[in-house]
Amino acid sequence: MENLFETTWESVGVIFVSALGIYLSVILLTRISGKRSFSKMSSFDFAMTVAVGSIIATTILSSSVNLIEGILGLAAVYFLQISIAIGRRHKLVEILVDNTPLLLMDGQNILHQNLRKARVSESDLRSKLREANVIQLSQVKAVVFETTGDISVLHSSDEQNLDIWLMKDVKRS
Repeated sequence: MENLFETTWESVGVIFVSALGIYLSVILLTRISGKRSFSKMSSFDFAMTVAVGSIIATTILSSSVNLIEGILGLAAVYFLQISIAIGRRHKLVEILVDNTPLLLMDGQNILHQNLRKARVSESDLRSKLREANVIQLSQVKAVVFETTGDISVLHSSDEQNLDIWLMKDVKRS
């Protein structure tokens, strides 16, 4: 069995050079493709972030993937991200790639069927309401399960109506 606590100066050098090369590549590719690369605006964006992290780790620590292969893998993932971002301008691509936000509460009415669809428990919902500093259900205007998996709580302590534009793409059921 190989000793888990031994290494060579050569492997230290390879790890350092790989880390530096892949790190600089991420910076360069992010500058080219834009800040959206690490946003979490959609599930595809989140997948991009996970994929980049995995490629970085594999390139730095795995002897089966060299630096050039890691950079090519990164470039491919960034290319896909840019392609999907451009393709989102077409409704079909947007429908295929993005989830639809789902309404979990309409005012103070909990939409139990939508909670089940989203696999969100009432306990999760209460937690998000507390996080948003809701102290009375009458303050809630809407609760939305976003495309990213986040839960948005729209609330107000006065009688203001919710601007319908904010709810434009939200699925009611």
